[in-house]
Amino acid sequence: MSKQSNPELVNGKEVVPFQLPQVPYMSPDLVIPGVLDQFLEDDHLWVPTSDSVSFKPLLLNTSAGYYVNLLRVRKSGVLSCHRHTGTVHAFVLKGRWYYLEHDWVAEEKSFAYEPPGETHTLYVPEDVTEMITLFIVHGGYTYVDAYGNATGYEDVFTKLESTRAHYQNIGIPMSELEKIIR
Repeated sequence: MSKQSNPELVNGKEVVPFQLPQVPYMSPDLVIPGVLDQFLEDDHLWVPTSDSVSFKPLLLNTSAGYYVNLLRVRKSGVLSCHRHTGTVHAFVLKGRWYYLEHDWVAEEKSFAYEPPGETHTLYVPEDVTEMITLFIVHGGYTYVDAYGNATGYEDVFTKLESTRAHYQNIGIPMSELEKIIR
C-alpha cells in the first residue's frame, strides 16, 4: 500500500518516502503478522526435534548464514551442551532457563547476548512446564560433551532441512517454507 497519493504532514511539512530505486538483487522484506498468536496456538507449525523440544523458524537466511526461530521446550532438565561459532541473541517469551556455566537466569521478558566461541549447557528448571525463547543465531552450534568433544552440529542448513521434512510430512506447501528463506 502506497501513501504517495495522500501525503502525510508532520509539523506542517510533507513526509516524502525515499524516491530512488532500492539496491538491485536485494532480498525482499519479510513480515509475519501476529507471529506470537499464530505460532503459540498452532502446534503443527512447530518442527519437533524430540518429544519435548521443537522450534518454529521465522527466517532462514542461507545467504548470510543465520536463522531466527522460536524454541519451545516442554520438559525440565538439560537441553544441550553446545559451542557457538557466531553471536546469539535471545529474548525469553515464556518460562525461564539458564546455563550451568553461568550465574544468571534468563527469565520471561529477559534478553541475553551470547558471544562467538561460548560453550555452555542449557538447563530448564524443574518448575518450568514450558519455555519459549526467540533466538537469533549467527553461524551455528557444535554440540559437545562436557569435555568439548563434538557430538553434532546445527546451523541454518540443518534447520532448513528439518523444516522441509516436517512441512512435507504434515502437508504444508513448500511455498510456505520458501517465504521465510533468504
